[in-house]
Formats: sequence, C-alpha cells, structure tokens
Amino acid sequence: MKKYYVNKKAQSNGDHEVHHEDCRYLPDPANRKYLGEYSSCKDAVKESEKTYAQTNGCKTCSNECHTS
Repeated sequence: MKKYYVNKKAQSNGDHEVHHEDCRYLPDPANRKYLGEYSSCKDAVKESEKTYAQTNGCKTCSNECHTS
C-alpha cells in the first residue's frame, strides 16, 4: 500500500495528476491533497475524481492510470 496525493494545480491540459508518495514529481505540500493509502493508482484516481473531475495518473509513478 502506498500513500497517494493529487496535485491541486491542474496541468496545462486541465488534468489534476495523481502521484504516490515516492514520486520524484510529487508536488510541494501546499499544492497537493492527500487521497489515502491504496494498493493501486486506480482507486486513488477514483478518489481524486470526487474533487477533480479531470484526473489522470502521473506518467512516471502511476503509468497504468495515465491516459493523456
């Protein structure tokens, strides 16, 4: 299980990216929202979508959930 966070700041395409705690692209604490502990990024993305309709997994740390 890993701790997941979503970037509060959207990417240029409008996506809010989900990252796990060890990602080198994890946003600064002021720019991230804690989502919880999950065994995969899929559940973390679902949790993020409750706040941000346009959510995507980080290409680096959550590639299986990266769609755009």
